[in-house]
This record gives sequence, structure tokens and C-alpha cells, in this order.
Amino acid sequence: MMSDHLKDLYQEVILDHNKNPRNFKLLDIANRKAEGYNPLCGDKVDIFVLIEDDVIKDIGFRGAGCAISTASASIMTEAVKGKTLAQARALFKSFHGLVTGEGPKSPELPGDEKLAVFRGVREFPVRVKCATLAWHTLKAALENESLIATTE
Repeated sequence: MMSDHLKDLYQEVILDHNKNPRNFKLLDIANRKAEGYNPLCGDKVDIFVLIEDDVIKDIGFRGAGCAISTASASIMTEAVKGKTLAQARALFKSFHGLVTGEGPKSPELPGDEKLAVFRGVREFPVRVKCATLAWHTLKAALENESLIATTE
């Protein structure tokens, strides 16, 4: 069970990133991009990535979704900027395990401990897809896949 303090932090961070999303921008110089769509709730996200020398130099996202979807995209962009592609993929795997419950409850998230605020999402299976949409879309962009990424 989550402590009240953790719930407060969770809500505060999620609400802040939903209200003031970081890297919410169209990145004209992106050399990778992908579209994401969650058919269950209608969340949509476009991810734009500039990769140079195997490093994510810049990243942006646009779209519309619920608070969890928007906050997850915002925090994800902060977490992966400056990371190598291998580090970004490892972060995806760790985050996915955290929110699906397929990983440890308190994984060592390399890079950005803010991602741990999404630990509570595993208690609400319907919301897991909201939290992971941007991540699946980022993965599609990194793999240079042209299909629309979905949470299905």
C-alpha cells in the first residue's frame, strides 16, 4: 500500500507535469518521429526525437490525453534527453516493469527517480496504458518504425 505522503507526492508531480508539460513542442529538426494512440481512452501522442551520435540530443511531444498520459510523456522526455539509445531502451524496460507490476516494486530506475511516482499506476490496470503510451511511442521512434504505436 502507498503511504499518504507518497500519494501526495504522486499527485503533486503528476498534476504539475500535466499542467506544465516539459518538452511539449514540435521538434522541426527531429530525425525520428512516431505517432501513438490508445484506442481505449482516445489518448494521442506524437514523439519527435533528434538523435546524433547514438544520443538523444533533443525530444519533444505533442498530443492530447489524460493527466497520467501527459505527465508520463513530460517526465519521459526529461528522463531520456541526453541518454544513449541503449540507456533509453533500458529506461523503457525498467519503467514498463514498474507500472505493469512485472518488475520490482522499487526498481533502480537509471537516470530519473521521478519516474517512480508512476509506481501507483500498477494499482489501476486501466491506467497502465495511459502511463505507457508515450514510452511505446518513443520505442517506435527509436526503432524508426512507421506504424502507429498503440498500447495494445
